[in-house]
Amino acid sequence: MGNPSGFIKGVGPKLVDRIIAHFKAGTLKVIEADPDRLTEVAGIGKKTARRIAEAWQSHHAARQLMRFLEENGVDTAYAARLLQEYGNDVIDILCNDPYRVAEEIPRIGFLIADAIVRHADTPVDELDRAKACMLHLFEQAVDQGHAYIAQNKLFDQCQKAFDVGPETGTAALEHLVQAGELVVATESHDTDSPLVFPKMLHQAEAVIARRIEAMQAVPLADTPPDSRLITEEVLKKLSIALSAQQEEILSQILSHKVSVVTGGPGTGKTTLIRSITAVMERLGRRVMLAAPTGRAARRLSEVTGRPAATLHKALGYNLADGQFERTEDDPLAANVVIVDEASMVDTLLMAHLIRAVPVTASLILVGDVFQLPSVGPGNVLADLIRSQKIITLKLTEIFRQDEQSPIVVNAHRVRNGQPPVMAPPDDPDSLSEFYFMEQSDPEKVVEMVVRLCRREIPRHFRLDPIRDIQVLTPMHRGPVGTLNLNRVIQGALNPASEQVEVMGSRFKVGDKVMHLRNNYRKEVFNGDIGIMDSIDLEKERAEVDYDGRKVSYDFVELDELTLAYAISVHKSQGSEYPAVVIPLLTQHYIMLQRNLLYTALTRGKQLVVMVGTAKALNVALRNDRPRQRRSMLARRLNPELTEDGGRKRPQVA
Repeated sequence: MGNPSGFIKGVGPKLVDRIIAHFKAGTLKVIEADPDRLTEVAGIGKKTARRIAEAWQSHHAARQLMRFLEENGVDTAYAARLLQEYGNDVIDILCNDPYRVAEEIPRIGFLIADAIVRHADTPVDELDRAKACMLHLFEQAVDQGHAYIAQNKLFDQCQKAFDVGPETGTAALEHLVQAGELVVATESHDTDSPLVFPKMLHQAEAVIARRIEAMQAVPLADTPPDSRLITEEVLKKLSIALSAQQEEILSQILSHKVSVVTGGPGTGKTTLIRSITAVMERLGRRVMLAAPTGRAARRLSEVTGRPAATLHKALGYNLADGQFERTEDDPLAANVVIVDEASMVDTLLMAHLIRAVPVTASLILVGDVFQLPSVGPGNVLADLIRSQKIITLKLTEIFRQDEQSPIVVNAHRVRNGQPPVMAPPDDPDSLSEFYFMEQSDPEKVVEMVVRLCRREIPRHFRLDPIRDIQVLTPMHRGPVGTLNLNRVIQGALNPASEQVEVMGSRFKVGDKVMHLRNNYRKEVFNGDIGIMDSIDLEKERAEVDYDGRKVSYDFVELDELTLAYAISVHKSQGSEYPAVVIPLLTQHYIMLQRNLLYTALTRGKQLVVMVGTAKALNVALRNDRPRQRRSMLARRLNPELTEDGGRKRPQVA
């Protein structure tokens, strides 16, 4: 038999060699049928013997499962996740109840189940399959940011993608509505077909609209102070003289229960948050600062000098039951709630937040509406603005300390559809903050990106190549996508030999890694970036250092991580980096959008380097029509709006 070390935690190769030397050809029979005999080997007690037997059984189950998946045309990379979910019963479940997997494992479950059903000889329940197909389409729609699918399009997609006919599709929809998973909306809208929502999103939109209306119906607790008092308080507390625009915006905020503040880099959003906090506390109000992600919350705390929490922490997310403790029945203990980076808040999280904000409190949402929308479904900040029912206050002045920053100036130019200015610095010996390097060959772009990360930027700007430089790219696939760039940059920057390979990803000690989904048990969240600190092959465990806090991962959990030398622009939201490198080619055509480029530029603090073609840059500048997300939130707040943001014509009775 082969040496089975590497899949038994805590059992090294030397101990395995002793087991084989003792039992010889009968080793497997002993492990499978009489594991207590393992205690005959020096150094093995009852506990270790039991662990070896269990590990061998799991290993045997894994080999069986991988063979089963291969025979049924399913990627064997899914084996670890399936075993983690169902244990040794997994093959029985896949054979007898495959669409249970589609229901219980998001995204990949349907692909596994449907592949197995297509290969199976036994007939499948067509209604069960149609329901799974429909839910898979909604999963994809939500991943793309949509809140609903028009019913006629839903049936069309079921027919084209899965050969589910209208009759079976109608029956499947009725079942899913009765089961409380989908809702066919009865609200007024402009389309020819009813709108179908996942129930949670339908409820979330309704909650947001209802609570905002309720908050706006409650009068302000106090008469807003005059502008002189505001100016004096800010000057006294912060030693800041507000501009006339900032004074006016601050005065408006104090006069409204719900408000949106938006502005680009360098327009004073942070100064305004600090000023609001100072004035509100002068009025005796309790202020809570929050942001959608851990990175954004930490940055907000650093720049304001006050505590700031993630929204999940502020709302008391309970890991045990997946619920939020703070609701309208147990609201936040605050008179003023200020949320920074509000463009990142999706529909579901906004619903949880607004339920927990007391109707007597004030809610202030601060963000840059020109950035990419939230990763989760909806386009909440833009929808609130579009509804015309909430006061929107726009910061437009670039302040003196930022006027000379090429990054800030060029970000505003890009936002307005103008090409960035690449003028050399006045002093030929000094360095600029903004560079564009022309190159059209994708392979040479990769070489230039690697050279910038490994040698040029660290040498000239004294930056750490792994911690301080972030490559941001619009795509995952292709030569200059995240997958290839991470592989190539890892090879150039990290020669470490201690490594582990999991589901096609190779991690080394010293790698920059990103956590991919919220893990409340570990207190690590989607988009958090750390450094792989250690890899223990015997214990099958790795440790990641997140800003000084070390978090342990069993190898089976490493699918929650990815290399992060290069990340998507979406994943960079809410973060800032000393230097960013942005490959930009026409191969990215589908993703070349002005708001994506703008978001990427505004992530850089000291240096932005774009590598690519002027043609790709011009395509992005001209494309100011990002994919429209399907949402009803704006029209729930303002039924007079049409789908394109205009007002409806009055209907004739």
